[in-house]
Amino acid sequence: MKRIMIRKHKFQNTLYTHDNLYVLSGLNSGFVDLIYLDPPFNTKRMYSAPIGSKAAGTSFKDMWTWEDVNVHYLDTLATKYPELTKYIATVGGVHGKPMMAYLTYMAQRIIEMHRVLKDTGSLYLHCAPTASHYLKILLDFVFGKNNFRNEISWCYAGGGVSKKYFAKKHDIILFYVKDKELYNFNMQYRPYSEGTIQRGRTKNKRKYFTQGLRKEGTPVNDWWTDCQKITSPTDPEKTGYPTQKPLALLKRIILASSKEGDIVMDPFCGCATTCVAARQLGRKWIGIDIEQPAVRILIERLSDDAGLFKDFIATELLPVRTDVNIEPKSLSVKQRLYKEQNGKCNACGVEFEIRNLVIDHIQPSSKGSGDYYENYQLLCPSCNSIKGNRTMEYVRMKLAAAEALMKNKIIFGE
Repeated sequence: MKRIMIRKHKFQNTLYTHDNLYVLSGLNSGFVDLIYLDPPFNTKRMYSAPIGSKAAGTSFKDMWTWEDVNVHYLDTLATKYPELTKYIATVGGVHGKPMMAYLTYMAQRIIEMHRVLKDTGSLYLHCAPTASHYLKILLDFVFGKNNFRNEISWCYAGGGVSKKYFAKKHDIILFYVKDKELYNFNMQYRPYSEGTIQRGRTKNKRKYFTQGLRKEGTPVNDWWTDCQKITSPTDPEKTGYPTQKPLALLKRIILASSKEGDIVMDPFCGCATTCVAARQLGRKWIGIDIEQPAVRILIERLSDDAGLFKDFIATELLPVRTDVNIEPKSLSVKQRLYKEQNGKCNACGVEFEIRNLVIDHIQPSSKGSGDYYENYQLLCPSCNSIKGNRTMEYVRMKLAAAEALMKNKIIFGE
């Protein structure tokens, strides 16, 4: 693997190898212009790159359990988005715990993506029809249903065909904006078909003139058939990465919703197609991928792309927000928290005098959180002792178990 020297930086042109939730939580609010994400689709499959390909050794599972959910963030999800939490539970009643775990995993990350996106920014979520309808409602909760712009069908050919149903040959790309009044959008065009060109021609004095046709072509609609999937083993773009997308697809999205110098982010960057496309179009970029074996192909592709990548960083270090004020624990902080929590412990909900409560982190410092007011809470000594350096979900689980045990003792007269 090529070694990249890590220097002090400002987040951009950086490849993070870490859980994207922790990377996102360390980025400043309103920092990114465009987010494209191509997350796992909950297909219940295991994907691996073939031996001998550039991406050999990379793999990921698209099967979901509660082990994939960062319970550390569940408390924030339930507190700030109670209706979204109910929705996820309802979907779980239809599809079971794997889909509920998948949507919880995605919700935690989409909430952070919304925060780091500029008011003029856009998000494109690439998914399969197996989960697109559920993810669309999730995005409605976080971004607001009025900020939905398009459901794009990316159509392609190749691959097998079933004898029991119509061939599944398209993905869904959900296009949302942070603010429908402020977002940037540049219309994209494609060449006219030969039939359209012929119909637009008129004959005058033995010369043909094209009337009513734009020189740039016809506006692209929400049905994309001209950015074909990479299927040929000899395609120069092909890395062997299981779910690789073509540069043409990413370039269309980047050109439509950003301008030169903007920051484009891909929190599931895989084989770095988004990063390559962004750099070729004069944009800055942020890539995130949790898989350690994928680092090699990411760095090689960024470095080898026509010599464009000379100044970028690959790191396992988490970014640290610079847009929040570090506020040490103090009596004034404690008094503010006491008033906001109505004098109650944030875990067990029991009222205490202020002197009997202690200031604690909501998100453990071991996960990249800091000493700022939004990350503080008051706990009673007992709950604080249970929590230690663990998550709030652990505390609630322990309290629920103790309550259940007490009920059983009452029922059985112990």
